[in-house]
Amino acid sequence: MTDNRVSALTSSAATGSAPAAADFDPEETAEWLESLDALISQRGPDRGEHIVRTLADRAGIRSEPSATTDYVNTIPVSAEPEYPGDEELERRYRAWMRWNAAIMVHRAQRPGIGVGGHISTYAGAATLYEVGFNHFFRGKDHPGGGDQIYFQGHASPGMYARAFMEGRLSEEDLDGFRQEKSREGHALSSYPHPRLMPEFWEFPTVSMGIGPMNAIYQAQSNRYLHGRGLKDTSDQHVWAFLGDGEMDEPESRGLLQLAANDSLDNLTFVVNCNLQRLDGPVRGNGKIIQELEGFFRGAGWNVIKVIWGRQWDPLLEADAEGALVDIMNTTVDGDYQTYKAESGAFIRENFFGRDPRTRALVDGLTDDEIWGLKRGGHDYRKVYAAYAKSMERNGKPTVILVKTVKGYGLGQRFEARNATHQMKKLTLQDLKDFRDHLRVPITDAQLEADPYQPPYYHPGADAPEIAYLHERRRALGGFVPERRPHASGEIALPDRKAYEVAARGSGKQEAATTMAFVRVLKDLMRDPDFGKRIVPIIPDEARTFGMDAFFPTAKIYNPNGQNYLAVDRDIVLSYKESTSGQIVHVGINEAGSIAAFTAAGTSYATHGVPLVPVYVFYSMFGFQRTGDSLWAAADQMARGFLISATAGRTTLTGEGLQHADGHSPLLAATNPAVVTYDPAFGYEIGHIMRAGIERMYGPSSEDRNVIYNLMVYNEPIVQPAEPEGVDVEGILGGIHRIAPAAGDGPRAHLLASGIGVTWALEAQQLLRDEWGVAADVFSVTSWTELRRDAVAAEEDEFLGRGSRTSFLVKQLEGAEGPIVAVSDYAKDLPDQVRQFVKNDWATLGADGFGFSDTRAAARRFFKIDGPSVVVRTLQLLAKRGEVDAAIPAQAAEKYRLLDVNAGTSGSDAE
Repeated sequence: MTDNRVSALTSSAATGSAPAAADFDPEETAEWLESLDALISQRGPDRGEHIVRTLADRAGIRSEPSATTDYVNTIPVSAEPEYPGDEELERRYRAWMRWNAAIMVHRAQRPGIGVGGHISTYAGAATLYEVGFNHFFRGKDHPGGGDQIYFQGHASPGMYARAFMEGRLSEEDLDGFRQEKSREGHALSSYPHPRLMPEFWEFPTVSMGIGPMNAIYQAQSNRYLHGRGLKDTSDQHVWAFLGDGEMDEPESRGLLQLAANDSLDNLTFVVNCNLQRLDGPVRGNGKIIQELEGFFRGAGWNVIKVIWGRQWDPLLEADAEGALVDIMNTTVDGDYQTYKAESGAFIRENFFGRDPRTRALVDGLTDDEIWGLKRGGHDYRKVYAAYAKSMERNGKPTVILVKTVKGYGLGQRFEARNATHQMKKLTLQDLKDFRDHLRVPITDAQLEADPYQPPYYHPGADAPEIAYLHERRRALGGFVPERRPHASGEIALPDRKAYEVAARGSGKQEAATTMAFVRVLKDLMRDPDFGKRIVPIIPDEARTFGMDAFFPTAKIYNPNGQNYLAVDRDIVLSYKESTSGQIVHVGINEAGSIAAFTAAGTSYATHGVPLVPVYVFYSMFGFQRTGDSLWAAADQMARGFLISATAGRTTLTGEGLQHADGHSPLLAATNPAVVTYDPAFGYEIGHIMRAGIERMYGPSSEDRNVIYNLMVYNEPIVQPAEPEGVDVEGILGGIHRIAPAAGDGPRAHLLASGIGVTWALEAQQLLRDEWGVAADVFSVTSWTELRRDAVAAEEDEFLGRGSRTSFLVKQLEGAEGPIVAVSDYAKDLPDQVRQFVKNDWATLGADGFGFSDTRAAARRFFKIDGPSVVVRTLQLLAKRGEVDAAIPAQAAEKYRLLDVNAGTSGSDAE
């Protein structure tokens, strides 16, 4: 059969079903199949499926087709292409790579080191990678631009071993595995970490489901670049190597429909089905390959199964009555795992011996020959056939489900054992057995000299195997993996005029900081040179953020265009989709949004095309919901803007607990690549965005690999125009004074961020007019950056690099008197800097869960509104003896501080 769907329709032995009946007229059957093959060849698989279904209806066969096919290879022997390489040469250096990969991990366990590592994953997956390296994976010098490859994280020793054979890494480098500081300069990261090896790894992947998700959006991003005319990516392919255990992660499966909906036939998943996860079988009582086949097929993917090696072909051909296929279908994974941990005699008795017909099939085979019946993932020809099939452009993504043995070739202590994932050391006998299995020319004496440090093997740069290896990589466009962070060169940055709208303020009208941000973004997108580089990423909330105005002009990217009559076509801000659309509108899908952000934010290195993704989202659904993915984005050195809209715990209180964000900046602070700001006014946003763009792509920037996170609010206020002589350094450094104290009374200082600045300004006036206290107000644009700078200053002094005054202390120079800090977040946020300030200090914040109510009531409940700031300031002054001790209580009574209905700080919710 030439199409999996037709194969499913005509299969008589789906998983667990009875075997097919004997064919009493095989010639007639062949004629029908030949006709069907011809039809599909001429008219396509959809027509073939229609005919088969119609025939079934005519015959009165009403059963639904199975979602799975027999537990055999999808591609029949007759359809396998000739293998184009020199199998023997490739086998030899593949064996050397397997040896070096295992020895690298083994040597890393020597006394005094013991840093861990994984031997078994690459041992079982080496063929999967080497077929790709030798014949499919295109490097960055390929005329088509090269492929993107997501390597299975635990297989990283194999990639290092190949780079050693290629001459890219030395023995000293291999001995630096997982010793990134103690062997700096000759160190290798544990897994694919671009941030740690920025010219080697491109994509971080370690069994968290993030790799599959990011690979899908990378394939979409390639099409997006092409659709917008930014780069011809038509000849580039995305490969993702995954584990069958990893496919249990919700992220691994949750976005499969996007790949089918977008017809991403530039994407191939290769799932290494060794039937084991970290502690045991993936599906001991079931069949993970069959499960995944049904899941992917249902999601609209092409499915190719590579289960059995060529040694099984004669047995399957002789299986006239389907008895062998029946046993294959009904044997569960737990048994398949056990078979590979036992012997040929055990397999003869417990697998083939279950039916007299199958026992007879192997009567002529020795136990060793039965043991040598390989699984498909260890057969070059079977894997090559699957890869070649997956490269056909048929409008669908492809998943290849490849059956392998974890720890293949490492010996009986390792192969298919439950503990093999955690086994990192080889005994002397293991070393000798493994050496013999791979036929590596290393002597017993060499192994016995120091079993903790057996030698690596390299035949020399002039060996024919190495010449062949290099010839294959030259033909495919250079080494893989490789990252080129400087491929894009300099780009034209936006003119200052693009930020002027932020400086003008809102006049007499009120506007939330969300709208101030949107106005800046709109002008940036209009910039004739830079605007095309902005990638707005929006989940299903564009209208909430006031970004629906972008729809008619920038348009929403859809590779299929807009093939329907839009219901809102008659209004100005109608919903517009286009193959060249600029907006990535991902639906209700925060995980996919971050994957799209990562692909766009790393395009400068992946494609040499700098892009600036701007992802706008409900702040509660950012770092809390997708923290793992944001960490991976930082590892991949993504650049761009995260806009935490509808920010704060009390600005969106009508939505309730799950929408009331009081901790996003704290979560963001844990990611070293994220620069978080909590601006109060539009003009601050303008300066922050300009600084962010210049830091990412400016000619003088030294630290480009950052992600700027801005908290913006939906509460309308009068946006002030930018003051004359505004302290830009203060805005960017994290704190600037916006309202000096007036009067001669006791002194205090109010530090506030975001929407909290409006309460501080209210408190300043109340303190002056009603209590005779002179307080100044500082807008703290970034508590986190103030802390990072102060910590760095302490560190410099601690390590003898000199002493300096932190930026926070500089900005507060001469500020005598107590400090009250307030924000719409938990008290922990301002308290990040409390230790660095000598003044008496009090923090007000929205600790605990949010709830639904008016803004004024919520702020009075949390004691963060203007009057609450006043009372707390008076308490500090009274403690210092600067106001009468009775004053704070009088103020609390005057403002009815304990009555939530007495709150007045904040406008009505929109």
